[in-house]
Amino acid sequence: MSDIDPPNPADADQAAPRPEGGAERRTDKGASHPERIPDRRSADSAPRYLKENDTPFALGWRVVMARYRAMRDKAGRDFMRRTLRIGISARIFHPEPGSTGLRSKNLQYLEESIAQWVMSRDVLVFMIPTVNTGGLLHPSNITLRHYARHLDGLVLQGGADVSPQTYSEAATRPEWNGDRARDLYELELLHEFVDAGKPVLGICRGCQLINVGFGGTLYQDIASDVPDAAEHVNSLYDSHRHTIAFPKGSTLASLFPKNTGEALVNSIHHQAVKELGRDITIEAVSQPDNIVEAIRYQRAHFVVGLQWHPEFHSAGGVELLDCTPILDNFLRAARETRF
Repeated sequence: MSDIDPPNPADADQAAPRPEGGAERRTDKGASHPERIPDRRSADSAPRYLKENDTPFALGWRVVMARYRAMRDKAGRDFMRRTLRIGISARIFHPEPGSTGLRSKNLQYLEESIAQWVMSRDVLVFMIPTVNTGGLLHPSNITLRHYARHLDGLVLQGGADVSPQTYSEAATRPEWNGDRARDLYELELLHEFVDAGKPVLGICRGCQLINVGFGGTLYQDIASDVPDAAEHVNSLYDSHRHTIAFPKGSTLASLFPKNTGEALVNSIHHQAVKELGRDITIEAVSQPDNIVEAIRYQRAHFVVGLQWHPEFHSAGGVELLDCTPILDNFLRAARETRF
């Protein structure tokens, strides 16, 4: 046995100098050896996925535009999806002398068929009540202008006669005095919605009110004032009907290209448009007597009056004019003009 011990491999490892700095490198035999790993980018260099020679200003601009496009797309989706809000004027029941209960109160209400017709296109319907800012019991600062500002369109529903007093005439018979209080309320509504740039669709009485609202007059009674006219109202009520024709240039005619210029509608009115109001044009007339059956106010995006009741047509049979295109045209105008 030799007096000199053989060198210990562990001692050799301890004696071997280590490189300064850097990470350890492991050999194939599993030993760890320190070694510097080169850093390929400096601490302040940009990430390699960015464009070469890009600038902070260019990157910031792209970030701003991306945020803008996201907000614009979201606003566009919300704008298209938001449900329309359509106001309908109220019918008014005035207290009956000597009555008790509901009949002794002022009542405001909608006829179900008009509300259901408008809602059939998936819009919200709101009845617009009369307002009384000078009320002694329940004063309020709310006006009809607030409704015009917050709703997207207005439907003037049918009902009582327009008072001759509203177009500066005296009633030729007491039963044709009409409802002056409702006239004043609906005239204010009409002009507030027109001033707000919102569309208006008048039905029956509503058609007559639009004409009067712009300075026109009415026949107080067709049978008395136009003896040669056909019958426009009788005991059949919403089952009574007659033919209408669309004059040349009528915008309503373009909605019904398959009707060859004529259509069948119901007829429930003893009053009718006589002298046209300012900037009012005729959209349809009855046949064969040429009584005005539809009008349009030219100085607004959409202000149209129909003398017939489109809400009754679906129940009246397929032979009656399908007025859905008119409703859709009105609602498109409401979406285009809301703000």
